[in-house]
Amino acid sequence: MRNYSAVGLIFANMYDESFRDGTAVRSMGSLPFGGRYRLIDFPLSAMVNAGITKVGVITKSNYQSLMDHIGSGKAWDLSRKNEGLYFLPPRSSDDAMYQGRIGSLMDVVPFLNHSKEDLVVLSDCHMVTSMDFDAMIKSHVESGADVTIACRHGVVPKLPDIPVLTMDASCHVTDLLLGRIADQKAYYGTGVYVMRKDWLLRILTEAAARNLYHFERDILQRRREELKIRGYVVPSLVMPIYSTESYFNANLALLEDEVRSQLFPKNRPVYTKLKDCDPVQYGLHAEVTNSLVGDGAHIDGKVKNSIIFRGVQIARNVELENCVVMQNVSVGDHCKLVNIIADKNVVIRNGVTLQGSESYPVYIAKNSII
Repeated sequence: MRNYSAVGLIFANMYDESFRDGTAVRSMGSLPFGGRYRLIDFPLSAMVNAGITKVGVITKSNYQSLMDHIGSGKAWDLSRKNEGLYFLPPRSSDDAMYQGRIGSLMDVVPFLNHSKEDLVVLSDCHMVTSMDFDAMIKSHVESGADVTIACRHGVVPKLPDIPVLTMDASCHVTDLLLGRIADQKAYYGTGVYVMRKDWLLRILTEAAARNLYHFERDILQRRREELKIRGYVVPSLVMPIYSTESYFNANLALLEDEVRSQLFPKNRPVYTKLKDCDPVQYGLHAEVTNSLVGDGAHIDGKVKNSIIFRGVQIARNVELENCVVMQNVSVGDHCKLVNIIADKNVVIRNGVTLQGSESYPVYIAKNSII
């Protein structure tokens, strides 16, 4: 039985600048992933699995596709008469306010004031993980901490102002740095925080009075010695998205059985928007090896080690290897694609050859014709 009540807030646009190829026309949260999902599906599903029935999605820009995807929240059982899913667009056009979390959180203070829950869970969308939010929240309640930061040990991602933590044996944060430590392993924040709602509202009021906008730098780092900050080490798989290469590698990692079993555990399902599509159609000349193929696709060529989204059309005499092909892409006859990311609605005409490398995949922008 859960001894807490929590409201969730998801930052859909955090770290958009780190992956401009994919977020030029959408938010980080609406970035397609794994053949049928969007990145927001992972934190949103984790909150629902933890019993959180009131979730606000904070946006800044390019949120049309996000609105289309989450809709009323029905796919996550958040389409309710009471509580449920709330879309929280920006109330200000001042970009300076949105350089950190505090500016966007100030916009949703009325939402928090009308929430009866005692705790607040903040989450970004740039980490692909199926972490157990329930276990993290219970750990926070038992510790009595002001803030609990979800963290993971490994090579620190190339993200601006990412929290790098030093902790003692009891997971109390003894030091907090901001920014990547070059090619070194450390405990780094995954963009998930748990705190009391009354504490957050008080901090926001004080920050606004001092013209402070950066939550990690101006609150956590500056006041580390007076706050009780605790780290929660995420035991499950975490794949950060911070570049074209990291997005490419995270998608192709799904071809491994162990990765899929950790990312989609049976007791914590990942929900997404449902679409009624025909089954995959394989032509007489199709050869598909070690690939994930979405519903509604039609394949008549050779596909190897690739992620194929819904509605993709692959003609005869086509060779695809190590590719991520998003929804409704059409690949013409006699094409050869290696290490390619093709965004939605791309048309690749007959006879095109494109080849990137595993460390530098070629990204084809949405709606392009080649």
